[in-house]
Amino acid sequence: MAVNAKKIAVYVVVVFVLYLIITDPETAGDYVTVGFEGISDAAKAIGDFMTWLANGGK
Repeated sequence: MAVNAKKIAVYVVVVFVLYLIITDPETAGDYVTVGFEGISDAAKAIGDFMTWLANGGK
């Protein structure tokens, strides 16, 4: 039953994303930009943390 619920949730998200892209592509592009900026910031923060650790936590 949980697998079916997971499949349904994935389908709902995919349909919502497609609906958003079709009805308002500019806003969808803004969401993608924000998402990639967030991923980039997270990767930079992880890199900074690893550098801090490699330098002995100074």
